[in-house]
Amino acid sequence: MKATSLLPLSRNSLRPLTWAALAALSAVAAPALAQTLPPVTPATQSAEDLGLTWHGITIYGIIDVGLQYETHGAPFSDYHPAGSANIVQKNSRQSVFGATPSNLSQSRVGIQALEPLNMGDWAFVGKLETFFNPQSGNISDAQKSLALNNGKPADEQSTNLNSSVAGQAFQTSYVGFASKTFGTLTFGRQLTLLGDGINKYDPNYGSQAFSLIGMSGTYAGGGDTEDKRLDSSLKYNGTFGNIVHLGLLYKFNGSNGAANTVTQAQLGAEFAGFSVDGYYTKAKSAISESALSVAQFGELPTTYSVTNSLSGTISDNTSYSLLALYKLDVFKFFVGFENIKYQNPSQPLPAGFVDIGGYVLAFVNNDAYTKPKIVNLYWAGVRYTVIPNLDLTAAYYGYHQNSYATGADAGCTTNISGSCSGNFDAYSFNADYQFTRRFDAYAGAMYSGVKNGVSEGYIKTTNINPTIGVRFKF
Repeated sequence: MKATSLLPLSRNSLRPLTWAALAALSAVAAPALAQTLPPVTPATQSAEDLGLTWHGITIYGIIDVGLQYETHGAPFSDYHPAGSANIVQKNSRQSVFGATPSNLSQSRVGIQALEPLNMGDWAFVGKLETFFNPQSGNISDAQKSLALNNGKPADEQSTNLNSSVAGQAFQTSYVGFASKTFGTLTFGRQLTLLGDGINKYDPNYGSQAFSLIGMSGTYAGGGDTEDKRLDSSLKYNGTFGNIVHLGLLYKFNGSNGAANTVTQAQLGAEFAGFSVDGYYTKAKSAISESALSVAQFGELPTTYSVTNSLSGTISDNTSYSLLALYKLDVFKFFVGFENIKYQNPSQPLPAGFVDIGGYVLAFVNNDAYTKPKIVNLYWAGVRYTVIPNLDLTAAYYGYHQNSYATGADAGCTTNISGSCSGNFDAYSFNADYQFTRRFDAYAGAMYSGVKNGVSEGYIKTTNINPTIGVRFKF
């Protein structure tokens, strides 16, 4: 699929390429990221811009920090990538106010490489990037936010949510080859094809403060947030004739068998302002982590460390997605649908399994989906460019889960069990003003609410998160 790089590369350091060839290679060298900078042309390239690239190596980054109030939240985390929950969670219970990181874009620093090869329009590409929390200075680590709440009841917990961001030194770490003609092939730790699609087709471009699908990586992961970014993955994408998108991805597991493997495929097209992509994802032995419950904490064997032990639910996940957008003058319209099916794993994982970031599953549940759980996710939104520097965005996100309860609760539609059918709804509105090419300010809010089975165990069932902030990109 066609993509733009996070930061345009210096042309002076890449003289073997023509301007047009470099622009084409940049388009396929890196996935589109949330609300990236517009591309630089030769006419707008400045001496200041040239300082960040040397011999094809570009240093880039985003610092995004703001202030947020939540009507029903939990104390903010210094480690979770978003700092706050943004959407209502089981431990949401009180009003909270403070500094939150990465509201529009994930704060990060990284380097990317683009080295032309003496082989037609081929180039070597690579990227390393680290996620951090600017309000605390910590490397982002969602699993640490979970572990810090081990053994605490919901009404005593701080913000803690699972993620693919588990304190790794590098959240992105890949190398590969790019060609305008043939596409891009990369290997390493990288965002999935569906993750790229969520960023492109989300009205809020994956914003954590104003988007359900930006805040919860579950959907970009095809069912589990840990699968939004994948280790040991081979990924291909390309655009042909400036019309057809094609993508393929496979995650290796490092040993024999299918456990922890992921397969994805993408096919789409764009024409006359309209773009559409379909995605298929199959994840084997996917992991959803949580903090240890009070009971599990009391039963934790002495051989496990409290600081890196977590509980995990294991499943085989299959998802189908259809995403589209249409640009009409100053308006951009977005719609999306994803169907996710959760089943018990064909290859269960044992207690003691070491997950991403070195965190250990002290307790595992391989039998959560005796009856398959099915989630239908849907969203729609519009982005309106009022003036060249000001965007207004309004969006709706929602999902419905079936009743996958068995026994006496089979077919239930209330909150008697978390396996009863239920709904989640979120509405958001925000404004983003670009003061300069690198600096913008934003303000907005998102309402979220849960009903019936989805609300089981929740202290409060709604939340609103008015948020303001600034973002600097280099």
